[in-house]
Amino acid sequence: MQAIANLGGTAFLTPYYRDVIAASFFTIKIKEVETMNEKQTLSRSLGSRHIQMIAIGGAIGTGLFLGSGEAIHKSGPSIIFSYLITGLFCFLMMRAIGELLLSDTIKHSFLEFIREYLGDRFEFVTGWAYWFCWITLAMADLTASGIYIKFWFPQVPQWLSALVILLILITMNFVNVKLFGEMESGFSMIKVIAIIVLVIVGISMAIFHTPVSGSVAGFGNLVSHGGMFPTGVSGFLMSFQMVVFAFVGIEMVGITAGETENPELNLPKAINAVPIRIGLFYVGAMVAIMSVYPWNKITTDVSPFVQVFSAIGIKGAAGILNFVVLTAALSATNSCLFSTSRTLYSLSIKGNAPKKMSMVGRNGVPIWSLMFSSVALLVIVLMNYFMPANVFSVISTVSTINFIVVWIVLLWTHVVYRRRTENLGKYQMPGYPFTNYLSLIFFIGILVLLLIISSTRLAMVFTIVFWLGLVLVYSLLKKK
Repeated sequence: MQAIANLGGTAFLTPYYRDVIAASFFTIKIKEVETMNEKQTLSRSLGSRHIQMIAIGGAIGTGLFLGSGEAIHKSGPSIIFSYLITGLFCFLMMRAIGELLLSDTIKHSFLEFIREYLGDRFEFVTGWAYWFCWITLAMADLTASGIYIKFWFPQVPQWLSALVILLILITMNFVNVKLFGEMESGFSMIKVIAIIVLVIVGISMAIFHTPVSGSVAGFGNLVSHGGMFPTGVSGFLMSFQMVVFAFVGIEMVGITAGETENPELNLPKAINAVPIRIGLFYVGAMVAIMSVYPWNKITTDVSPFVQVFSAIGIKGAAGILNFVVLTAALSATNSCLFSTSRTLYSLSIKGNAPKKMSMVGRNGVPIWSLMFSSVALLVIVLMNYFMPANVFSVISTVSTINFIVVWIVLLWTHVVYRRRTENLGKYQMPGYPFTNYLSLIFFIGILVLLLIISSTRLAMVFTIVFWLGLVLVYSLLKKK
């Protein structure tokens, strides 16, 4: 189910009140567009540290902390290879985005490159699909955040927690871009620390063969219970649906291009660090967990992180993890407010969203775009009264499938760019065109797999209908 929110007109306001919009949680001045030719610019306030942490945060989701137990149970140690393979193709996809962004730093996001090389229709469809991806994902995370808060405060209504969290994040995003970067850096740091501690503890226990719940920790646990592929080829292939979902949001660096202090320096740094992050955060975490506990002894009802921390006697391991996943949910919602507002800003500049969406405040924030996304997310507070949890599971699956389709569009955009461009920059896609086509085959193969798997088939069909619906909407709007 898609949340729909419409911004009302402001014709009834006097010029003074049209310039000043007051709300209970923010007060900010609107910078009106005097003419259609007036150039609106975003604030370039994100430094190297912000871009690095945004990229890290985009690569780490709640799936690693909460869903990894189920993934390990289905595929065993072979999931390590799934993370390595998926990580490689995500890195190649990011390199393609990086080459596009650095070929013309005047452009604000990858949507403008989609328009230039694939056309206006593709920009409209991909842009609104990307907006929908983040909105639905944030809705699921906001709902989850209410559940996490109840761990400490069971008497607080779930909808109230979601409302308070959302209002705080909206307020912070309205202040300025740098504050968003600081918040995202903080959220990402918490996740990074949790993973580093897990890896250090797990590897140390494996080296010293620490006794754990009737067994002994050691690297031999990776192969001593059915080998690296204990559930066979089918289990290995099934793991990709869970692993790919863990990487959604990694492309968000491509939305920050218009607000980066030095994109030529900072974007390559963030993108090139992807292999290190994947090696440490995902592969390192999986090796550590399955070295402490044999894969078939890892339970699915408790996070593997809780199991490992509890094994070494850390009191309150469940509470610690609850805090970590809460920050991961906050990070996703925070990223949603940023990425959706910038997506609408880019669409508006080219006439694929209402003109108001391109208005930028004095602090460099696209005000109306942020307000529109905020109102859409406020709908989730009401939906918490009526929507069952399984509906949000379907919505989040649809969201992640849409992310994969967006990645495919970006890779194809890069192919068209290379075909048309003679003077290439220094930052190029390694192994082009072989790596481009191989990446396209991989992600298309994942979509075929998701269509075959019964649990994700409905979400795949919905996604196909959704994209066709966007094409129809575009055709109807352009006829007017």
